[in-house]
Amino acid sequence: MTATYTFDVFSSLDGFGAAGGDWTGYWGKQGPELLEHRLALYSEEQRMVLGANTYRAFAQMLASSTEDSEVRDPWVTRMRNLPATVVSSTLRGTLDWPDATVAGGDAVDVIARLKEESDVPLRSHGSLSMNRALMAAGLVDRIQVTLFPVITGRTGLDRIFQGAADFDLELIERRTLDDHIQELVYRPTPHI
Repeated sequence: MTATYTFDVFSSLDGFGAAGGDWTGYWGKQGPELLEHRLALYSEEQRMVLGANTYRAFAQMLASSTEDSEVRDPWVTRMRNLPATVVSSTLRGTLDWPDATVAGGDAVDVIARLKEESDVPLRSHGSLSMNRALMAAGLVDRIQVTLFPVITGRTGLDRIFQGAADFDLELIERRTLDDHIQELVYRPTPHI
């Protein structure tokens, strides 16, 4: 049986995964419903998949955070404690992640193999360039976009779908969190 692969990403309305300037995490729009929902999502049995850059960013953020910072929200702590595969040709040795292994080689080959071998669903939060390549290869089963009500035209960082192939999206789930955040889950199919 093939494991389901979910590309999970936070986005501004204009398609950025983050912002500079004076924006804080979650663009300052998080509320208790979002945080409880994220904890429930990450409480399910699953394997995380991260690219090397996203792993490095998470490890650096966590290492420089304090116990009471939003970086240590319960869902982030839970995500960090899930089994993880970090796809990288540059990382070596032990990772600063409790149950992580490094898988070398091309991400498409690594994830195709993981989907066949895994007994649990696979989820990737972030890892934009890796997930664009996996989408192009037909390996992403679900795209879960948490859409924050902001436009970050001047300060936006990390265009989520910059350079991605064309896809048709079938909406399979949707919910509103804290009366202003949209979570949209799509099934992508290549647009031909």
